[in-house]
Amino acid sequence: MTTTYDLVVLGGGPGGFDAAVEAAAAGLKTALVEAADLGGSCLNHGCIPTKLWLGATSAIEELAAQTKVRVASGEIRVDFTALQSRKDRHIAATRKAMGSRLAQLGVDLLTGRGRVAGPNALEVKCADGVKPLAFRNLLVATGSRPAAFPGLTPDGARVLDSTGFLALTAMPKSLIVVGGGFIGLEMAQAAHRLGAHITIVDALPRLAGLEDPEVSKALETVFKRQGWDIRLGVKVASVVTQDDSAVLTLEGEAAGEELLAECALVAIGRRPNSADLGLESLGVELSGPGYIKTNEHLEAAPDVYAVGDVNGRMLLAHAASHQAHYVVERLLDQARGAYESGPVPSILYGSPEVLRVGLMAEEAKAGGEDVLVSRAQLIANPIAQAHAATQGFVKCVWRQGRVAGITAVGADVSRMAVAASLIVRAGWTREDAAGFMFPHPTLDESLKAALLADKEAA
Repeated sequence: MTTTYDLVVLGGGPGGFDAAVEAAAAGLKTALVEAADLGGSCLNHGCIPTKLWLGATSAIEELAAQTKVRVASGEIRVDFTALQSRKDRHIAATRKAMGSRLAQLGVDLLTGRGRVAGPNALEVKCADGVKPLAFRNLLVATGSRPAAFPGLTPDGARVLDSTGFLALTAMPKSLIVVGGGFIGLEMAQAAHRLGAHITIVDALPRLAGLEDPEVSKALETVFKRQGWDIRLGVKVASVVTQDDSAVLTLEGEAAGEELLAECALVAIGRRPNSADLGLESLGVELSGPGYIKTNEHLEAAPDVYAVGDVNGRMLLAHAASHQAHYVVERLLDQARGAYESGPVPSILYGSPEVLRVGLMAEEAKAGGEDVLVSRAQLIANPIAQAHAATQGFVKCVWRQGRVAGITAVGADVSRMAVAASLIVRAGWTREDAAGFMFPHPTLDESLKAALLADKEAA
């Protein structure tokens, strides 16, 4: 007899796992279907292992900063084999804890690939056969995978995607990174700290092309000082493995020019995992490269919801979890209004870091809107001075006298993420900032300084 669940979740990443946990805790009979490993790309092949790399190598960057101001010297050596072993143990332990949590709450976990078999019906292809499930509600949280294009397809030898790169057994001495977005820049920073010579190639005219142009300029300045070879506004014809090297060939004005390195990382974005799920039979529509179309309630079809990367709204783990919470509340009849994310913080980790929440001045101008901006430089901040990491700034965007967006770039600016998000969400005025007690000495004082600085036209 087929079991009928109140909720079946496809995908055990941040959004899917959190939805299953919250639904089961609220008394909904819940099943979670995961084709590979609990935790999704974030835990297994993305943000968590990358942060373990960056955390393990951060002391290298800190020592380099203190060496520049002539108060320290020495060398820090990271055992890459030990680091990879620690990464693998951490991920395995986290997956085990996630499984235990699901079991504790009575969530049925099925390891296999799920596919819609008809109205309110799912089949899961498991190692021991096909198992049928019936559902009253289906939540699709299947996430995304690294993108690839003709000529830029990782081969698993010397040309790698982010998953293959994080599984390396030794860090290459030279690395070409195709793509100057957050994924490529975080991994490039870790590789640089571990001794790799970095070449960045991007078709866009600036690094972190979705961020404030001032941020892009600051990043480029820092990375060039570190000796990176940065090629912007150039197109790649191909990148392939030849013998023991990755060979990248340019096209356009530089047609035929070749760049060689020990490895190449292709980090040109991500694509949704929505193919061959049978969703179309339920009336689900796909757009672009396969993003699931959702309405204002995150519904893709009657009794079918989609959250996280697969719906294309915001490719961030915390966005997926936030959306999942809304869906469960809706199933419990506790959320009747449209889904509202509020200001979504995004962070590039490393040194420097980039923090953004809310509106950017460039976005406002592109929409024909007049806004004001105010700034503060980190060089005046005592914590930045103490760490000899004073390059960077905090920038506030003002709309009708209220804060509509905050951007920051510099060492450790991610520490301001929660404060910045709350300020933008509340739409602080200058008076709110002046009347709030910021602790001293903290990096947050640069946020206060930017809020109280004179405003100017964007």
